[in-house]
Amino acid sequence: MPVTVAERVVLATATVGIEHDVDLPLMVDALRARGVDAAAVPWDAEGYDWSACDSVIIRSTWDYGDRLGEYLAWVDEVGAATRLHNPADVVRWNSDKRYLRDLAEQGIPVVPTTFIAPGEEIVLPGSGQFVVKPTVSAGARDTARYVESQLASAERHVRSLHSAGATAMVQPYLSRIAEGERALVFLGGAFSHAMRKGPVLTDVGVIDNARVAHPGLTEHQPSAAELEVAARALAAIPGRGPVLIGRVDLALSDDGSPVVMELELIEPNLFVTHSAPGLQRFADVVRAHCASPKRT
Repeated sequence: MPVTVAERVVLATATVGIEHDVDLPLMVDALRARGVDAAAVPWDAEGYDWSACDSVIIRSTWDYGDRLGEYLAWVDEVGAATRLHNPADVVRWNSDKRYLRDLAEQGIPVVPTTFIAPGEEIVLPGSGQFVVKPTVSAGARDTARYVESQLASAERHVRSLHSAGATAMVQPYLSRIAEGERALVFLGGAFSHAMRKGPVLTDVGVIDNARVAHPGLTEHQPSAAELEVAARALAAIPGRGPVLIGRVDLALSDDGSPVVMELELIEPNLFVTHSAPGLQRFADVVRAHCASPKRT
């Protein structure tokens, strides 16, 4: 007997995602080609009944950082009403980059990071280049790179983040970042594909929220060391079992070993426009985990 899938699977996005997420229509089409009743819906769509969905897959809710409280309330609501990927507790944990501290405490190599909450003393590196950014951010928003002669500017940056109620984070600017960040995509707990992108913070002392988030994308074959660090980072995620969708962003430390820059579990760009096999794996994984086959 033929097998069809009729469940309603929604890819949650945002208005900016509808306009600019080039992966989104490809994902919807790939799911529909597999018999899945798929659609893309903004997370803040007024009056939308999320409980009517069989599964909700968070894809390009790219404005969540500007409305974090409202967004996390939505995540909790949807997670209580239907299957949500990734789960609400994972989204909440991953929404603030202080999760890097949790990874480091579990022995995962991460970029050395200092967190400075509002009201805490502002201590900046005395030598070398460094980066200042908020702990809740995406696409290098409100982020800048500084040299040691720009300590006053960097301190003003931290104070501006504090004035907005944000916690600042300070990291060294890695000397080998010009060799590219590695973005390793995992689907259903298994490695799918990887991309390499050029450095984002090409200017010093500049906050540019219009900069390209993923410049110079090329396909990347990760090393065994990169795959091992990525797998360890994913295994350290709180909760049960592997997440449905995850991206581990790595860079090379001064000695050439990979370190985690970010663990993207909420709305990572999966770069399926650059990876046809990645698109097919995405659709297969979502169909297998989020839409139960029905025989007719």
